[in-house]
This record gives sequence, structure tokens and C-alpha cells, in this order.
Amino acid sequence: MKPKRIEDGVFLVGSSNISDSRDCMVYLLDLGELIMIDTGAGLGVSKIISNIRYFGFDPAKLSTIILTHCHIDHVGGAHEFKKRFDVRLVMHNSDVDVVERGDTKMTAAHWYGVPFAPLKIDKRLMQEEERLSFGQHELICFHTPGHTPGSISVYINMSGKRILFGQDIHGPFLPEFGSDIVLWQASMKKLLSLKADVLCEGHFGVFRPNDKVTEYIERYLEEYGDQSV
Repeated sequence: MKPKRIEDGVFLVGSSNISDSRDCMVYLLDLGELIMIDTGAGLGVSKIISNIRYFGFDPAKLSTIILTHCHIDHVGGAHEFKKRFDVRLVMHNSDVDVVERGDTKMTAAHWYGVPFAPLKIDKRLMQEEERLSFGQHELICFHTPGHTPGSISVYINMSGKRILFGQDIHGPFLPEFGSDIVLWQASMKKLLSLKADVLCEGHFGVFRPNDKVTEYIERYLEEYGDQSV
């Protein structure tokens, strides 16, 4: 599988099929400067960088990586991107301590058999909703706890479409992750209220138009509706 363009200015540059089997789906945004959503587990960093170049971009122009939550398949590559390109790392405050102490249990690094050293986060998101400006564009980051305490979702309005990055909507939900089904249900209702035209999910692909986005989210709400963690 090859990297692909999702929409104008939005690209898939990493996943279990195109960078490393342990990677989440990694998205690149061209907003005048390059922004990345998550990093994969770390072993596919060189391939992700190659995929950025595949689209004609200079990876040295990466300015910011938004980490949607603390799990290794999303944050494990951040050390290397920070080392190579001095990117700014952004994460919600409720998951920051987990990565800054290098917790291999709550990051699920022990599941993957991947080492994880403490990782310093540059910007902690503290509010329910925070807006990050990049030139004429604005990324909206909002707290969607449930999978982990500090899970966030991100959306942008571009070219007449609302594009939502909603990683790991599907869970899993485990006590060792600090999961909370009730909070997750409320988070999913937030996502539905956005009426996104495109959903870029963390492992299962890209969904469009809005009726497909709605169907995908509601499927998991129905599946997990009677469970508690």
C-alpha cells in the first residue's frame, strides 16, 4: 500500500500497511508549514519521512506534531522526529505525565514489545477546546476522553469541508489505560455534533461523506453502549 492524498492539503503518510505493522494511521497536513497527527510506534519513522518526500515535501519543514493520546503506536516515533527536526510536540495535559515518565504500561509499549523512553512535551493542552493557528488555517483540538484520560480529537475546515481526525474511536477500553466508557460516550456525541464531512480514523481508514462518518461512530456507540470500565 502506498501513501495517499486524502484531501487537498491532507495526506496519509503512515499506517500498519505503509510504514510499520505497529503504526497507527499518521496524517500530514500542509498548512504552509507541515503539521503531523501522531507518529506511529517508532520503527517506521524512516518510511514515514520517505512518504513525506513522496508528496514533494521537505520533512525539515515539519513544525508541529499533535499527539492524540499516549499510546505507543501514536507517540513512539516522536523522539526521533524531535531529534531530527526539532518539532513542537503537542498533547493534552491528562496524558502528558504518562509519556514524560516513560510509563511502558499505560503507553502500551509492553504490549508491542517496543522500548519507550521518557518524552518531553512542549505544549500541554489544558482546555476543553484549544485552537492552533498556522498561517491562514486553524486546527481545533478538543478533549475527547474515554479511550485514555487525555485523548483528543482534531478538526479543520478546509476547501469547504470539515475534516476530523478522530483516532481510536473504536477503543479498546481497559482499566490499565484509565479508560472510561461514560466519558467516551459523551466524547462520541461531541464528534457526531461536528457533522464532519471526512473522518480520518486511527486504524480503520478514512470515512466520507458525513453519513458514513455518522454510521461508523454510531456503530461503536451501539457496540459499547451497555459496557462499563
